Amino acid sequence: MSRSTRSTRSARTALRNRVPGGADGRRMLVIGFIDKCGTGLWSTAMALYFTYVTGLGLGQVGLLIAVSGAAGIAGAPLGGRLADRFPLVRVIICTQLLRAAALLALLTTDDYPLLVLFSAVGALPDRATNVLTKLYAARIAGPDRIRYQAINRTTSNIGWTLGGLGAAAALAVGTTTAFHLLLVGDALSYLVMAALTLRCAEPPTPASRIAASSTDPAPTAKPSNPWRDRGFLGFTAADSVFFLHDSILQVALPLWIVHATDAPVGLAPLLMVANSALVVIFQVPLSRFGSTTEAARRLLAPLAGLFAVGTLALAVSALGGRTLSIAALITAAVVLTFAEMIHTIASWEISVALAPDDAQGAYLGVHGLAQSTQRFVGPLLMTGLVSAGPLAWPVLGAALVATSAAQNSLVRRRLPTTSLSVPKVTVSEH
Repeated sequence: MSRSTRSTRSARTALRNRVPGGADGRRMLVIGFIDKCGTGLWSTAMALYFTYVTGLGLGQVGLLIAVSGAAGIAGAPLGGRLADRFPLVRVIICTQLLRAAALLALLTTDDYPLLVLFSAVGALPDRATNVLTKLYAARIAGPDRIRYQAINRTTSNIGWTLGGLGAAAALAVGTTTAFHLLLVGDALSYLVMAALTLRCAEPPTPASRIAASSTDPAPTAKPSNPWRDRGFLGFTAADSVFFLHDSILQVALPLWIVHATDAPVGLAPLLMVANSALVVIFQVPLSRFGSTTEAARRLLAPLAGLFAVGTLALAVSALGGRTLSIAALITAAVVLTFAEMIHTIASWEISVALAPDDAQGAYLGVHGLAQSTQRFVGPLLMTGLVSAGPLAWPVLGAALVATSAAQNSLVRRRLPTTSLSVPKVTVSEH
């Protein structure tokens, strides 16, 4: 065998070893990439589709999106519960097919109640997808679950960006056919994902691993119930506050630039591009700081500092002067992006570590409510903060710092009964 051939094979092996979970792990990363490409196509143009193609008014579009968001809140716990009762791969495939069907159904009508119904039905599996992806990673990636999810988030951001660029090109055309192609393109992406998911092996559940390694009879006790676990519910409630970084960056920042600062309006999309670029560059390297449960808990302290600096920078940006506004806004966007990445790492690890093996899906489904609820409530809260003026940002920062302290205390009390070093072998991981 030639030296060049051996070098090529060694390089391929090294690349494969960089992705936890083997071939199925890599395949699921491709599926996530396709998912975000398709979602980027549709979500960017959704409001305009309902305005220009179906002829809805502004109030009708707002209500449709709000109802869909409210319905989607139930998707995370429902998906987690189903994943505990049925094979995970089959549940994932069903959600992908349901998302495709709900989207294609929008092409069949301009009737407002039906459009609301189809959008709400599609929101359920859409919100469940994040939980199911996290659960698949938890079962297949072994002790490298944090790294796997960091890679997944990086590829997802790249996919989202590519989808958004495709949508921008189609919107430049602006015809009804172009809008229809965006919708169909997203639906086709789900069908491709379903076909690829069929090739993924069903990962072993924590319960099956325990049973395989134990000679004791299978337990007959009822599974743990996350709705009766006050500590886990408290952790989820605090996490929903942390997830406000999404609404700050995506909703509040553009509105704040326009209504409260002297910065040019064109700065808003540039900051969104910077956000995506920073995530792509730093999410995987930062994942090593949360490689254990205890390390993830310690990230809550710097997270509080990042939130404090980011919100203070937003307040400073309104003091006047174009240069000061631009500098403060760039600082806020960068700092809050790092807060987003740090929180994501801590949330991934701690939520899995706190989930009992006998109800992993149910617990992670309930934890998924944190992000789903924020998506519904966050934009409303952000518009209120923008209207309230500069002093609202330090108040929000203080609330986030207080939440970090409370979360740190809660997790520290819970961790003695869970893993403090390496992730549990029965729970491997977004």
